[in-house]
Amino acid sequence: MKIYNVMQYGAKGDGATNDAFAIQHAIDDCAKNGGGQVVLPSGHIFYSESIRLRANVDLHIQKGATIKATGNIDGYIRPNKLINDPKTALIGNPVTGKPSFVFIYGYEADHCTISGEGTIDANGHAFVQRKDQYYVTGDFYPRPTVMYIEKSNHITFKDFTVVDAPFWTLHPAGCDDVLIDKIRILNDLDVANSDGIDPDHCSNVRILGCHVTCADDCICLKASKGNAEYGPCENIVIDGCTLVSTSAAIKIGTEGVGNFRNVIVSNCVISKSNRGLSIQIRDGGCVENVTYQNIIVETRRFCPDWWGTAEPIVITTFNRDENTKSGTIKNVRFFNVTTKGENGVLIHGNADNMIEDISFENCRVELTKTSKWQCGLYDLRPCLDWGVEEYDNSAFFIRYAKNVRIEKTKTRWGNICDSYKHAIDAENVDGLELVRFSGHAVDPSVEDYKFNNVKLAEV
Repeated sequence: MKIYNVMQYGAKGDGATNDAFAIQHAIDDCAKNGGGQVVLPSGHIFYSESIRLRANVDLHIQKGATIKATGNIDGYIRPNKLINDPKTALIGNPVTGKPSFVFIYGYEADHCTISGEGTIDANGHAFVQRKDQYYVTGDFYPRPTVMYIEKSNHITFKDFTVVDAPFWTLHPAGCDDVLIDKIRILNDLDVANSDGIDPDHCSNVRILGCHVTCADDCICLKASKGNAEYGPCENIVIDGCTLVSTSAAIKIGTEGVGNFRNVIVSNCVISKSNRGLSIQIRDGGCVENVTYQNIIVETRRFCPDWWGTAEPIVITTFNRDENTKSGTIKNVRFFNVTTKGENGVLIHGNADNMIEDISFENCRVELTKTSKWQCGLYDLRPCLDWGVEEYDNSAFFIRYAKNVRIEKTKTRWGNICDSYKHAIDAENVDGLELVRFSGHAVDPSVEDYKFNNVKLAEV
């Protein structure tokens, strides 16, 4: 593999000089000559405006090297040369999936790679101006996406660290054969929308051994409106990750104009998060064939402005607004999943789309109060008719579902909140099957099961 050292193209690496021209020159030269590795050498901070990845180029950030975004929005790439609204980080509206500004951009860049044990400093605090005690207040835009790679196949992201993203961190869209291996994302837990990894209409994706801390979803599978031309989000493997989130650690949705299928999540540890495992469909898409196995989830509530009320597992389908419809969710399996948090499992479909074929096996659900924030709530946002709703908290809260099986699963109560009640609170459920289920209410004065219009398959 031929090596292209950016210092030989005039980069200073002094943390002050804008090295974007030199880095881009090296990338373009490498691509023109059939590909190779562009090296940012150790011991330097490369201050840079936006750069564009090319096919067959490995941008290699050596251990001890940093590429730091300048924070000058005028120096950021605007993908597809579209007219951008300066008041939003996404073109048009938040569900389009097309970023307005990008720090590292690639389009039709097959076989491109970002590698090395160095650091990408996204300089996110250059794009926010104030915060209160719990989170950054107000919408400060434009906030650029750190890495946006579109319509590129056989791409790899490996070993590097990203810090301080102002918006979504890694957003591959319309890509096939994506490997994301052992990267670290360390974002400010007060900066909203700083998602970690967001595969959007992508297929054959492996997210392996990553550590992500961020103030939104750590890993979020999307099927956005703006990238609908690329087909479903499918054949996804997430394995061996450690995650911390003020929103959902691993989510499917809410952007779901397309379909999601064939997803396996395994061997992950989720801690200090507002939500653990979440499927939220709001735009008419379909989710099917999803398996979660060998996962530990620990949740707690954060400031109410963050979506979620410490639900360790969430499966919901609603219409986002009057112009959308709810989607379908079916064949979702949880095996050997242990949860401990301030809320229980939430499954909520609707009369038009009941959630189907959900199973829990060898699972454990513990409710325990740990934060100062209010209990007795479930968060159904975003949707037209619901919001943060007041209900008693149960280990399993199920509405509008069909064929739900809970097998060899236990519930437990830790530090008690007044709203903690039942092992199962179910309504409008066609086929609830309990097999060797060990669940009881918070105390003997409360019924173990609260059922309304529930057809039991076996108790």
